Amino acid sequence: MSGRGPLRLAVLLSGRGSNMVAIARACAAGALHARIVAVIADVADAGGIGRARELGLPVSVVPRRDYADRTAFEAALAGAIDAAQAELVVLAGFMRVLSPAFAARYAGRMLNIHPSLLPAYPGLHTHARVLAAGEREHGVTVHYVTAELDGGPPLLQARVAVLPGDTEASLSARVQQREHIIYPKVIGWIADGRLEYAGGRPRLDGRPLDGPLSEP
Repeated sequence: MSGRGPLRLAVLLSGRGSNMVAIARACAAGALHARIVAVIADVADAGGIGRARELGLPVSVVPRRDYADRTAFEAALAGAIDAAQAELVVLAGFMRVLSPAFAARYAGRMLNIHPSLLPAYPGLHTHARVLAAGEREHGVTVHYVTAELDGGPPLLQARVAVLPGDTEASLSARVQQREHIIYPKVIGWIADGRLEYAGGRPRLDGRPLDGPLSEP
């Protein structure tokens, strides 16, 4: 995509929006041939809304509670994404489970970042679960979104050691530092035309990516 204009991103969030900020800063610094054309929150008081506005980004709120069911909510969500003419949907702390129909609509055009080394520990409360299991290693994964929860093709992972005395908060903070590195990196691969998705399979630099790469 490097011969075109910047890759148009719609960032979906439910919380503080730290990954959104990291992506926006990478775009502003010229590290990404991309720009955020929509920040969409499903929670009216999400902390990321104010942070997005401070960065001068266009914000819309599509509160889940305003809709009778998931079908109506997702129709409104898709309307906001499509109105912005977004080319890539970036889930950044977006806490809604999306339907198979929604995932299919944006197949190959929607990414998520998950705080574990997938396929280990899909779902919620990963830091607590890792600590409870006595794991020595934890991390984060960027993956394409499919109908299976946290089950789409993984693209890039970063690992962190679990240290003696770690708490959920301390472990989460170290994982989040790595999130802010690898999420812009994967988006950059797409923006530069290096990463493509066809037939349910990612290809990086023209070669099938059969498993996640690892960020040093």
